[in-house]
Amino acid sequence: MNTTTQKGMFGKEYAWRGIAVLCGLFVIALTLVIGAFLIYKGSDTFLKFGHTLWEFLGSAKWHPVDSAEGGGAAGALIFITGSLVTCGLALLIATPFALGSAIFMTEISARFGEKFYRPVVEIFAGIPSVVYGWVGLTVLVPFIRNVFDRQVGHSILAAGIVLAVMIFPTITSVSADAILAVPDACRKAAYGLGSTRWQTIRHIVIPAAAPGIISGIILGLARAFGEALAVSMVIGQTTALPKSIFSTTKTLTTEIASQMGNAMEGGELKSALWSMALLLFLVSLLFITLIHYFTNKGKAKAEGGKA
Repeated sequence: MNTTTQKGMFGKEYAWRGIAVLCGLFVIALTLVIGAFLIYKGSDTFLKFGHTLWEFLGSAKWHPVDSAEGGGAAGALIFITGSLVTCGLALLIATPFALGSAIFMTEISARFGEKFYRPVVEIFAGIPSVVYGWVGLTVLVPFIRNVFDRQVGHSILAAGIVLAVMIFPTITSVSADAILAVPDACRKAAYGLGSTRWQTIRHIVIPAAAPGIISGIILGLARAFGEALAVSMVIGQTTALPKSIFSTTKTLTTEIASQMGNAMEGGELKSALWSMALLLFLVSLLFITLIHYFTNKGKAKAEGGKA
């Protein structure tokens, strides 16, 4: 290989490396710009209109004025509670099914799971949220109304079930990958000591894959927090604190989606909506931090086991 060819190869390598670095820096800069923009817009609720952080997070009085003068109330507790209860219920429903499916497709019937079950699960992940919402509105809402003898079927229960179906593929796929990452030597050692397959799964595989499984659960929770359209179609859209899983309420995302387009620019209402968007952004950062923490914990545990 002559010198000219070597220089050309090194030139291409540095060029592609530079492009990759620029793309990475662009993504970092974009994230910082979005965060700074949300802080700039969301801080007006506290700096311009004089609301306190405790009022915003702890008060259920929500009637901000759609004008630049302000004077209303900007308590977002209803929407925060609605988001927490709805997403918590979805996680409670989806996690056992997702974990059981991940164990089935990796440990119980690996060949069937890899060829047929996993593709079906991945299809669920690609279905648009409006389809989930429409099915929930036309099938699930009447079912809840008739079975539980309610006046309306729109409720936290309906929203939680819809969200559970939506986050099920995410938790399943990530959990399955975490289980597959457990070395076969661990399973063989357990079998060699006389353990049954279920004992091996329960006491060896699941604890070893726990950091990855927890990351999948957090990732599913993050998606549930960010969902707006499907939830708004089945939750009832009532500005009130929920009293039970059959109550109608609102979440942070549904309120932002329904009000942002009609609110006056520079008004108290729009500033309060920007503050809720900033809160969602901070929650997303928290979820990402937790995912990285558990991922790194799993890597450190794996390296420690190899050592």
